[in-house]
Amino acid sequence: MKETDSEVGILLENTPAISLRGLTKSFGSVHAVSNLDLDIASGEFFSMLGPSGSGKTTVLRMIAGFELPTAGTVVLDGTDVTKLAPFDRDVNTVFQDYALFGHMTVLENVAYGLRVRGIAKATRSKQAEEALEMVRLGGFGGRKPAELSGGQRQRVALARAIVVKPKVLLLDEPLGALDLKLREQMQIELKQLQRELAITFVFVTHDQEEALTLSDRIAVFNSGHIEQIGSPRELYEQPKTNFVAGFVGTTNIFDEDASALLFGKRIRSTMRPERIPVFEQPTQGARQGRVIEAIYLGSATRIHIKLDAGPTITALVRAGSDAEQQWHRDQVVQVDLDEKNLVKLETN
Repeated sequence: MKETDSEVGILLENTPAISLRGLTKSFGSVHAVSNLDLDIASGEFFSMLGPSGSGKTTVLRMIAGFELPTAGTVVLDGTDVTKLAPFDRDVNTVFQDYALFGHMTVLENVAYGLRVRGIAKATRSKQAEEALEMVRLGGFGGRKPAELSGGQRQRVALARAIVVKPKVLLLDEPLGALDLKLREQMQIELKQLQRELAITFVFVTHDQEEALTLSDRIAVFNSGHIEQIGSPRELYEQPKTNFVAGFVGTTNIFDEDASALLFGKRIRSTMRPERIPVFEQPTQGARQGRVIEAIYLGSATRIHIKLDAGPTITALVRAGSDAEQQWHRDQVVQVDLDEKNLVKLETN
């Protein structure tokens, strides 16, 4: 039966920007990625988060075409590109080391991809200047990369990647080489840029806070597979496994024995430190413990507490809260372990 124009339109609208099926990559006896299935929506800011060796960068490289899968398929916008070379895929990649040409000016660096595509000089110069304006580097076109700061070089790399208008932009830990303050600034600019361009960003990082700040959705990688996919809020507030709970932020993880002792339930569970109020005076329903360490963080104080009857836990007292004070080692305190803040974890 022939599809109508409206049916074709709905089909195209729902076609993922990236679809991975059974994606596997082995290096000898080492399985870097194992039978991975993943769909990334068009226009989504999607992050792949995980520790070193978890498989996230290998997946990015297979999407880009720099690595060929051992098994499985890579489909971009409905087209199977599994065996295509990187330059035959409508994607572009920004690397952590920027990979700028030192002998070229900033404008020439940005225009390089257009030149390779045979775009006329006047046109590519105009488009390169527009891309530099977009990353707030208008007027920097005549400089050499060595004359720029780290953050400025990162923006040049972004401009060079977006000037060719790829459907998908792949970012391999692009902010890793920047200092903390500049990295935070670039996170804001990167998110704003993605919204302006309305193209799919796939961002690889090992920085949990960075992923939470930037992403529409996050896939948490561990040992070559995805532990959980969800929005930043879902992953933080409703982690499914020990690994996700412990890797995405700081948390308290209770095994079956600890959960049974504290909550009367033989389950594996977790509770975030900021969900645990701490009091100096005895409080009804609270449990007593002793401060092992109190770490002042500026915006909060992280308190490690050994419960009199139970495990050692971590609580976080925000600056400006009613409970804020000068906590100190060996201080006797009360903590409220409210069961409504407990999240059950899956057991393998």
